[in-house]
Amino acid sequence: MIRFVSSVCLLALFTSLPLFAQVKSPQEFLGYPIGSRFTPHHRVVAYYEHVAQAAPDRVKLVPYGSSYEGRPLLVAVVSSAANLARLEQIRVNNLRLAGLTDGSPETANAPALVWLGYNVHGPEASGTEAALLTLHQLVTGQNGADTWLQNAVVIMDPCKNPDGRERYVNFYQQTAGAFVNPNYAGREHQEPWPGGRWNHYSFDLNRDWAWQSQQETQQRVALYNQWLPQVYADFHEMGFNEPYFFAPAAEPQHKEVSAWQREFQQIIGKNHAKNFDKNGWLYFTKETFDLLYPSYGDTWPTFNGALGMTYEQGGGGAGALAVITETGDTLTFAERVQHQHVAGLSTVEVAANNRERTVSEFKKYYDQGRTNPGGAYKSFVISSDNDPKRVAELLAYLDRNLIKYGTLAAPAKLRGFNYQTATDGEVNLKPGDMVISTAQPKSVLVKVLFNPKTVLADSVTYDATAWALPYAWGLKAYAVAEKLSPGSYTPAPAPASPSLGAYAYAMPWKSFTDLKFLVKLLQKGLKVRYAEKEFTANGKKYHPGSLVVTRADNKNLPGFDQALAQLAQEAGQTVDALATGLADQGADLGSGYMRYITPPRVAIVSGESVSPTSFGEIWHYFEQQIGYPTTVVNGNYLRRLNWNDFDVLVLPSGYYAEALGEATMTQLKAWVRNGGRVVAIDAALNVFADKADFALKTTRQPDKGAEAEKKTPPANEPKKYASRDRDGLVDYVEGSIYKVALDNTHPLAFGYDDQFYTLKRGGTAYEFLQGGWTVGTLRDNAFVDGFAGYRVKQKLRNTLQFGVEDYGRGHLIYLTDSPVYRSSWASGKLLFGNAVFLVGQ
Repeated sequence: MIRFVSSVCLLALFTSLPLFAQVKSPQEFLGYPIGSRFTPHHRVVAYYEHVAQAAPDRVKLVPYGSSYEGRPLLVAVVSSAANLARLEQIRVNNLRLAGLTDGSPETANAPALVWLGYNVHGPEASGTEAALLTLHQLVTGQNGADTWLQNAVVIMDPCKNPDGRERYVNFYQQTAGAFVNPNYAGREHQEPWPGGRWNHYSFDLNRDWAWQSQQETQQRVALYNQWLPQVYADFHEMGFNEPYFFAPAAEPQHKEVSAWQREFQQIIGKNHAKNFDKNGWLYFTKETFDLLYPSYGDTWPTFNGALGMTYEQGGGGAGALAVITETGDTLTFAERVQHQHVAGLSTVEVAANNRERTVSEFKKYYDQGRTNPGGAYKSFVISSDNDPKRVAELLAYLDRNLIKYGTLAAPAKLRGFNYQTATDGEVNLKPGDMVISTAQPKSVLVKVLFNPKTVLADSVTYDATAWALPYAWGLKAYAVAEKLSPGSYTPAPAPASPSLGAYAYAMPWKSFTDLKFLVKLLQKGLKVRYAEKEFTANGKKYHPGSLVVTRADNKNLPGFDQALAQLAQEAGQTVDALATGLADQGADLGSGYMRYITPPRVAIVSGESVSPTSFGEIWHYFEQQIGYPTTVVNGNYLRRLNWNDFDVLVLPSGYYAEALGEATMTQLKAWVRNGGRVVAIDAALNVFADKADFALKTTRQPDKGAEAEKKTPPANEPKKYASRDRDGLVDYVEGSIYKVALDNTHPLAFGYDDQFYTLKRGGTAYEFLQGGWTVGTLRDNAFVDGFAGYRVKQKLRNTLQFGVEDYGRGHLIYLTDSPVYRSSWASGKLLFGNAVFLVGQ
């Protein structure tokens, strides 16, 4: 009997041993110690696949998409065998806890869901290597991991930005020598432009969570919303002279960060500190990295009910495999990896040990959102007076984020906040207005995205301080204190196909959708005009910018009617058939005010002189958003450019002193005088400002007003050293909303009313153009929301925001802030299209 029992025990032992014997360590699989080199992305994927194959009852791989360059995106879901066997039940139950799917949730056996996200910035490479070590330790159950996984499901994304990582890894492999060189002067420490921080289109994916403009983010958010973890840790790196940062976060923390989320930051910070103290590692908390701007990898999860946190290890691309720090010590890549590994394990440990409270607080968070949402406003209303296509663009965004909405059934007269006037007062709501109630599962996200005013607990912030969606989408909207119960929403029926064989066809110009339709027409070879002045035909008014396609222009294009009708049907675009070229009022269709649109040949400048993100948002705009081909030219090549190959030159934000030297500027000026068009954005305006031959002038420092006098200390008043950061904010503005008064009789502003809301990101101010057209101005009451220092507020009063200088037969188009910033400012996309396709035609 004893022998039989022993045999059974031995059999059980040997049937369990192969599972972990088959799970190779990262070093065994890759052939080198982790931290001794940078692991290429395909080998990271291969290791994750190996672990999933070797331990299928502990790991499930979930591919969720691919990068722009075709590299796979995936997560590994890791837990105990018992949890993995009921993984789908756990996932669905978690959505029930949030009230996002039908059924009664259970909390007694619900594990905590922990998501560890690594390497969103390519050169911050230690995270991905740590993800290999952490996966191995969790799966093999070492040092308490087996116990943790009874109470937790861990979702691990080893590399959120594989294109950027590979750009960095390839750079390092191509520049490093046979010996590791810790000297920062070595070329392997100095990444070339644009660097690996960004994705393929030079977007910062860590600032794309809320806006979801990039393919990688869209795919990740879709997966995230299928799980909704309770804990999210985002692994980063910073300058190599810094120690390690972990929670608690710095102020300002958004007022919607819950008491439990703040408390959990303290709990997890203490556990991290215990582990770091044990190893004698330096760290800091409560500084620099705040929880305000909603588009980070810590804040977006936070506003979706998670305990979102940023972890920052000193190092980054400049750290290479080893670097000598300012203290004379050598920081190695292996050390950086180990710090990230320990922080990840500590995160899982705390979540597992606090499973019951983590799950119950998550449920409470969503229950409160559905039944008793706090805040001054309970409903946000999008007026039915808005262009339907602009509203449809917003609704598509809400759908992606599982935000519910509906239409108002009956009129209502209430007090509320009017976004258009930025004032409180009486608002008249109409049947058909769109209502987004805060009484829903995604309540907090709704409030964060729609609240008209950002509450700042501290003016020293890390990024943009205003972003309210009605401003970003350019929509007439209201915020009201009453809880409105919207009815179901029924999308408008698709427009009827136009009658074929007409004299001409007319189309609106009010939205980004209209611009994309114009591009489709041009790409199909149709010849298109736009109305420079308002006209009326068949009793319908067509505003400036309206598109007109005439039979006369397209007489040599076989089947152009059918092609137009098919494109309109595919795009859901309204097209009106006009039987005559004679207008009821205004310009006739053969008038010179019907401007012919020559498809522009566009060049975008890139290279060392250019901001990578400014370049990237423009490149992405053309390629991925409107589908229009361009030529990307290196700034250093401009002196050899055949200028006659192009009609439009886009200068992203940057400093062009070297790229546009005296000889090249002479070429550029001759090209513009001959009919070329330059679109200059943000810092690129320095190319022309205060230079001979150009009308653009920066403003002189204004006289101090009474308010400024009160706030400015006497010249001989001593300053406090401790206040040096805050003292500098008087001249600071970053991501604040300003109201722009528009001259919408100019083609640059076609499709808009007489005002536009912009995201102001800098304090450089320009005078109204003399000898040009000041299309957008910042008046005395221009500031709307966010943070701007009192001195910069004064400086920006009565200054130029958008302008066009006529220069010979060409044009210089000045945009002091990018209207397509981070692709987050939807209302600016049409304006940028005006600059490229309409101005100067």
